[in-house]
Amino acid sequence: MNAAVEHLLARIEAKREEVTALTQDLVRIPTVNPPGDAYEACAHFLGERLAKKGFAVEYVRAIGAPGDSNSHPRTNVVARWTGQGPGECVHFNSHIDVVEAGSGWTYAPFGGQVDQGRVYGRGSCDMKGGLAASVIACEALIESGLPIPGALEISGTVDEESGGFAGVGYLAERGYFSKPRVHHVIIPEPLGVDRICLGHRGVWWAEVETRGRMAHGSMPFLGDSAINHMSAFIHLLESQLQPRLQERRTAEPVEPPGARVSTLNINSIHGGQLEQRYANDERGWPTAQTPAPMVAHSCRAVLDRRFIAEENLEAVKQEIIAMLDELQRTRPGFDYGIRDIMSFVPTATPKDAPVVDATARAIARVLGRQPSYIASPGTYDQKHIVRSGKLQDCIAYGPGILDLAHQPDEYVGIQELVDSAKIMALASLDLTGWTRLAA
Repeated sequence: MNAAVEHLLARIEAKREEVTALTQDLVRIPTVNPPGDAYEACAHFLGERLAKKGFAVEYVRAIGAPGDSNSHPRTNVVARWTGQGPGECVHFNSHIDVVEAGSGWTYAPFGGQVDQGRVYGRGSCDMKGGLAASVIACEALIESGLPIPGALEISGTVDEESGGFAGVGYLAERGYFSKPRVHHVIIPEPLGVDRICLGHRGVWWAEVETRGRMAHGSMPFLGDSAINHMSAFIHLLESQLQPRLQERRTAEPVEPPGARVSTLNINSIHGGQLEQRYANDERGWPTAQTPAPMVAHSCRAVLDRRFIAEENLEAVKQEIIAMLDELQRTRPGFDYGIRDIMSFVPTATPKDAPVVDATARAIARVLGRQPSYIASPGTYDQKHIVRSGKLQDCIAYGPGILDLAHQPDEYVGIQELVDSAKIMALASLDLTGWTRLAA
């Protein structure tokens, strides 16, 4: 068995240039979300490659899901390779969407440039490098000729950055992440090559609207500004709620340590007139749009509340509602509405779960050190696999540094790509049952 394993590791080591080139190719497909560009191109690029390796490939468009349209179809790819005899299925799931490039880059955001042992570009770290590593791991397993039982699956799914409802959420509801089809799931998010991510904090997104009364801007005393009411609410959040949140600490190993407390972020505020662009010429005369003099009758804020395992979702919601109710009682004219946008409770895979044990042993063999166990500050697609797929044996493990995600000059280290591919391959041998058969 040791000779077979060493041969497999050597095979992956020899694929260093291949995993680098695959990461570059994936980065060069600008799958920006929103709006969901180039999903079909990326799905078919991945599917056509895997079909040549003997995978049965399926393209699943999430018809009717949020964001799906003929101009931006939400197309997922799922590929399955069936081994020799009965065994369990290991599924590698990666999201193919990336956030916008933004500004501040010194490398071309979608150039996939290699420099100083790194692949640069939007999505290189989060998470096309992890996708490439999982592909190379599975291809090396197939090429090794080992009598692997069970099955290997690879999926490239959409919209993780916006909740995953048209991606893993859509597939999970249709049985793609449930037994008996799938037994173990590894999501190659960029958590570090020696770290196993067991789960994530909870999230509640909500929209709060404060309401006022319209009036002419030159006579604001005849109206009631919804923006002023929103300001009062935000003041309460900053002065009362956020200090309380800083005192709530979790026992879970969330990384980075700053996320081991409950947090609140005001994602956006929209009040009054639609956003406009203003410009003046040398005389001071407007050359673009100009505002109309009005008191805002509506103001909406989107709240991003991240909560720890020790908190309860309903209590998290009620805490905000209680503050709004207090303002309604004490502030003249205050009126509000609130609606849920999205919520997920924290997830945590047990440390003794099979996928955790197998990945830990692989890390120890490849890197020569024991892994650390962490939880993610933000949610990822494990939430759908646990909630809709009812599958608990799921972790996030992959190459890359989490802090680089969504940053300019995002990159993934080539050595990390190679090491993580080796670890994924060894974990797969264990989880499919080959290790027991070969013992």
